[in-house]
Amino acid sequence: MAMKQHFLIDPDIIFLNHGSYGAVPRPVFEDWQRWQLRMERNPVLFLNRSSADLLRHARERLAGYLGAQAEDLVFVPNATTGVNIVARSLALKPGDEVLTNDLEYGACLATWQRVCEAQGATLRVVRIELPLTEEGFVGAMTQAMGPATRLVFMSHITSPTALILPIERVLAEARRRGILSLVDGAHAPGQIDLDIDALGADFYTGNCHKWLCAPKGTAFLHARREHHAMLHAGVTSWGYVAPDGPSPWDSFIGSGLFERRMQWQGTRDLCGFLAVPAALDFQQAHDWPAQRERAHRLAVQLLHRVAQRTGIAPIGADSSFGQMAPLGVVHQDASSLRSRLFDQHGIEVPVTQHDGRSFVRVSVQAYTSEDDLARLEQALESLGQFKR
Repeated sequence: MAMKQHFLIDPDIIFLNHGSYGAVPRPVFEDWQRWQLRMERNPVLFLNRSSADLLRHARERLAGYLGAQAEDLVFVPNATTGVNIVARSLALKPGDEVLTNDLEYGACLATWQRVCEAQGATLRVVRIELPLTEEGFVGAMTQAMGPATRLVFMSHITSPTALILPIERVLAEARRRGILSLVDGAHAPGQIDLDIDALGADFYTGNCHKWLCAPKGTAFLHARREHHAMLHAGVTSWGYVAPDGPSPWDSFIGSGLFERRMQWQGTRDLCGFLAVPAALDFQQAHDWPAQRERAHRLAVQLLHRVAQRTGIAPIGADSSFGQMAPLGVVHQDASSLRSRLFDQHGIEVPVTQHDGRSFVRVSVQAYTSEDDLARLEQALESLGQFKR
């Protein structure tokens, strides 16, 4: 069976936008539905008396995949929520600075801007020169660190430009200077290898519903153990009431401080989190390292073909990309180009912008065919994006 047949995507469109919300394979979708049916058969048994153990099992599976410890991991609906938890828990004061860069996701920059403004702190956005180089990125970020820097915020893989940022040396320097670090790994799990404990970020948040192919609304927040007590959930619930040590509520709020504060947010559907192990099983059963390597190869080949035809050079080396490729196109209304690609050619793909440049950000997943990419290339030609 071809990989495309394992997914529920409309066969009448060319879907090159896995990076926005992911896509769930049939076996994972069915597992998700099984959990929902189990919940509905006895919601009290499922939520009040079973959910903590079920979630712990799912977190243990995910933690093993991520190179982390389950005690340092909690489920959240999305990486943006993870960023907000850290940002709103951080006690900033006037004169403090949060350091980031201009390649970051706009919604998360907005979070930090609001938090800094409310507390009299400064959000410092460093410009990163493109094409991306490790020395250029590391130099720009480390040189901007100073006595007022309280936290460094970086993506692992950027959203508008699809660049894998070389964050390791920046994280090491921040730790050497006693500066906290938060990594937005929204696009990383399932697209690149992760060893979160070895990476050493104080906080790391990532989505499971993108490249891990888990259900929508599944993500995680990882925090080093020494920081658990400083973090607070967006919703105050029973985890803040339970006494230290064993309690009657452990069956739904869990036992550790981090787990108790974050896990129970009132009544909500936990079934997507419980289907994360099924997503891991699906990828293991289909040799996902080989699928990822194929996808990367197709993505960078397309990147170079389009660059040759547009005359617009790539914004990074091949190693700067995973399964997404930012195809530089003639500058125009990004929304109009996206609409024309879909309305006229049936191609679902985002058109992003950065620093006055436009990119067709192509996602290549295991279900993507070479014909899908050729169709995009033909569409771009028909829409006047290539040199005559």
